Amino acid sequence: MRILLFTGKGGVGKSTVAAGTAALAAAAGHRVLVLSTDAAHSLGDALGAEVGPEPTPVAPGLWAQQVDAQRRFEESWGEVRRYLLGVLGAAGVGTLEAGELTVLPGAEEVLALLELRRQVRSGGPDGPDGPGWDVVVVDCAPTAETLRLLALPEALGSYVARLRAADRGLVKALRPVVQRVSGVPLPDDDVVDALARLHDDLDDVRRLLTGPDASVRVVMTPESVVLAEARRAWTTLSLFGHTVDGVVANRVFPATTDGSGDAWRDGWVAAQSRVMREAAESFWGLPLWSSAYRASEPVGVVELAALAAALYDGDDPLARAAAPAPYAVEEGARPGDGPVLRLPLPGAERGDVDLARRGDELVVTVGSYRRLLALPAALAGHRVAGAGLEAGELAVRFAGTGA
Repeated sequence: MRILLFTGKGGVGKSTVAAGTAALAAAAGHRVLVLSTDAAHSLGDALGAEVGPEPTPVAPGLWAQQVDAQRRFEESWGEVRRYLLGVLGAAGVGTLEAGELTVLPGAEEVLALLELRRQVRSGGPDGPDGPGWDVVVVDCAPTAETLRLLALPEALGSYVARLRAADRGLVKALRPVVQRVSGVPLPDDDVVDALARLHDDLDDVRRLLTGPDASVRVVMTPESVVLAEARRAWTTLSLFGHTVDGVVANRVFPATTDGSGDAWRDGWVAAQSRVMREAAESFWGLPLWSSAYRASEPVGVVELAALAAALYDGDDPLARAAAPAPYAVEEGARPGDGPVLRLPLPGAERGDVDLARRGDELVVTVGSYRRLLALPAALAGHRVAGAGLEAGELAVRFAGTGA
């Protein structure tokens, strides 16, 4: 199965590009699901079809889905929500206000990712024994929201591990005492189990989306501000181990050929040309596909497939990129030198990167994003001797065993 994710700054046309790629793959004979994880769904508008909370057939070989976050929330986090309602009720918060406060920030996007996992594991619209999807195309939420989700499995991991390690018998014994003294109920086993399931499911999402069959495509328009965000997205996606296999420049003004002398359009063409040259330098080594600004908005499966065919211009839209290792460990350059861990961070700048050691983990921060990187056993006994950016990689040098 091939999994393609499309992300980018809001308003750049990622839903159109994602739907077009899905339509083109379906036209080639694949069974394709295009799934929107964006809370502001526009997938149905792009396809010109009614799209529901379950896979909806919209063309031969093509299904579309927009996640019903509220329903999935009740199914996945009902126990957690009921516990939070109890805590807020004990604190004197009214029922209506408590209900509003238990709508967790980011829940819609998280549940959409869990729905992606369900569809990938389900076997497709024919059920567990069906032929399954050949391709799942994901129309992601805007860049910032998508990137924040990638850290969730690791962020929840340590908390859930502590809950799992706790002596549940002791918690049960203390529950009435704590509730009597503080008035706040301790979570029962159902809540702990729900959090553990959530962590395990999100960890499975992470494995799917960092595996060899999945890759991300960043959609941008040829504007300086949008390009800057696309560069940061590439860096952050690499930080979390995701493969970016191409960049789509959407709504590119074609150069004038009729000698009309339209100064306004010529100005846009010149400005976009400068940004496209900068994009080619910024994303060196990645395909940079270009989609021309059209006279009318492409709507419907046929028009979207035509847009995608022109965009990829003969390239295989489902080609798998060689997935880089999330990090590599190499021996020191000289005898007595400690090992070096290399983490790809394309586009990162020295002032954006911070590094700390916490037990057997490295805490790598790039801008406002942080990753907890579990060190392999071979490095756990070494202290960090230094670090620096080298040719698009973070090189972390460890002291030798005798240092």
